[in-house]
Amino acid sequence: MRTLALLGTTALALAAAGTVIAQPAAAQPAECHSSYEPCVPVTSDVDCAGGSGNGPEYTGRVRVIGPDEYDLDRDGNGIGCEDS
Repeated sequence: MRTLALLGTTALALAAAGTVIAQPAAAQPAECHSSYEPCVPVTSDVDCAGGSGNGPEYTGRVRVIGPDEYDLDRDGNGIGCEDS
């Protein structure tokens, strides 16, 4: 089975012919906050996924390597969103 990454009507024609169309990889946000690894977007607020925050963005466990602007590392041990 062939895998192609195509867009537009050509992709639709290939899909109809039984060719598997690869989905593009999820893009990283254009700008990552320098205090967190892996990438946490620079935005007005980021909360832990599964927590009680109201977003607009959510993240899972992250390493905090600078000022914890989003208050994700409540116990100060360098790991944010430990319970998510």
